[in-house]
Amino acid sequence: MNIKLIAIGKTDNKNLQTLMDEYQKRLSFYVKFDLEIISDIKNAKNLSEAQQKEKEGELILNKLAPTDFLILLDENGKSFGSVEFANELQKKMNAGIKTLVYVIGGPYGFSEAVYQKAQQKISLSKMTFSHQMVRLFFIEQVYRGFTILRNEPYHHQ
Repeated sequence: MNIKLIAIGKTDNKNLQTLMDEYQKRLSFYVKFDLEIISDIKNAKNLSEAQQKEKEGELILNKLAPTDFLILLDENGKSFGSVEFANELQKKMNAGIKTLVYVIGGPYGFSEAVYQKAQQKISLSKMTFSHQMVRLFFIEQVYRGFTILRNEPYHHQ
């Protein structure tokens, strides 16, 4: 199985980027993982919230293959503990899903077209985090999930 994380806008905090790179490197021992960044929409300040979501949605949908299993990181999605999330990853692998695609939307969320294409929504927390921090938290949780599945000592109960 491959896992891809799609996010809008680059990470401009070098410390966060260093940590993301570290967890991506660790994750490479378990699964093929790609982080794909969609550039910020140009002249977004001249667009309405709906227009910006629409443009970002088109860019997100253009990154998907027909067989991808799309999961949105969304505040209204299902919450998982780390062990539950690991089990969810295992279920996806057992189901024979080739590529799991997780998406972190832009500042206003997702377009209706993206919601319609999504097969699942998950929430990392009821709290609000910067999009850049969500990337790090998500990559770390995927790494944690694989260490849980392998009964490695990274995660403590």
